Amino acid sequence: MRPDFRSSDLLARIVGTRVADPGAIARAAAERTPATSLLGDHGKAMIIAADHPARGANAVGADRNAMADRAELLDRMCVALERPGVTGVLGTADILEDLLLLGVLDGKSVFGSMNRAGLAGSVFEIDDRFTGYDAETIAAMGFDGGKMLTRIALGDPATPSVLENTARAVDELNDRRLVAMIEPFVSEWQSGRILNDLSTDAVVKSVTIASGLGRRTAYTWLKLPVVEDMERVLGASTLPALLLGGEVTDPDAAFASWGRALKQPTAQGLVVGRSLLYPADGDVAGAVDRAVSLL
Repeated sequence: MRPDFRSSDLLARIVGTRVADPGAIARAAAERTPATSLLGDHGKAMIIAADHPARGANAVGADRNAMADRAELLDRMCVALERPGVTGVLGTADILEDLLLLGVLDGKSVFGSMNRAGLAGSVFEIDDRFTGYDAETIAAMGFDGGKMLTRIALGDPATPSVLENTARAVDELNDRRLVAMIEPFVSEWQSGRILNDLSTDAVVKSVTIASGLGRRTAYTWLKLPVVEDMERVLGASTLPALLLGGEVTDPDAAFASWGRALKQPTAQGLVVGRSLLYPADGDVAGAVDRAVSLL
């Protein structure tokens, strides 16, 4: 079993490298063995997501700071990335660089999270500006693509800027033949909070809007929630779609719904974070293996 970060010097080594030899990150990226395909031997993608902390979304269940413990998060991610059938990872620069220094990204597809300014619970949450990766850096690091969270609030005047910024990122990634992964939601303000509308009609609308962003879509993929009537959701576009996990309260129901949705032709795999990294029973390897079995 992999040693816990708290009982080893791995975390100290990462910090020491960042202080004494920051160029090691670029060297690790250059020396990394890239993925030969976005899809695994099972024909689907299985991507572990961990870009939540950069938006201040550290909660898992009742623990408001679960993902704020970097040593524990890295330990759980290393366990997940070691499991057979896991094809890739999605994260912000700080996390992906830590994983590069740990040498656990060989043969994995890597996606950089691009817009994280829409901090969870803020009054400017919908104005999700690009404060993370850009297309130029994703290409320079040898990664496979970038992800854009795109919340569409019809009653908020910041939404056109959100769409414009996403479209620009789609263009820049497509120009470099890198995957532009759009995560769209129809959202609205309720009692001072942004909430995503997970009705089938709203998710279908988000799919049709997101699919039309940018001057090219040859490399555009969608990242979509699993809701009722996924056949209609996934039939709203011909763009490849990855299914997001979200926070799961009923694992059996969630896994069953993922399995049904994965049977649709546009569904190309899963992008799951908290529900696999922080399962209720604490068994990260078991949760990941169960997800892979759906593929």
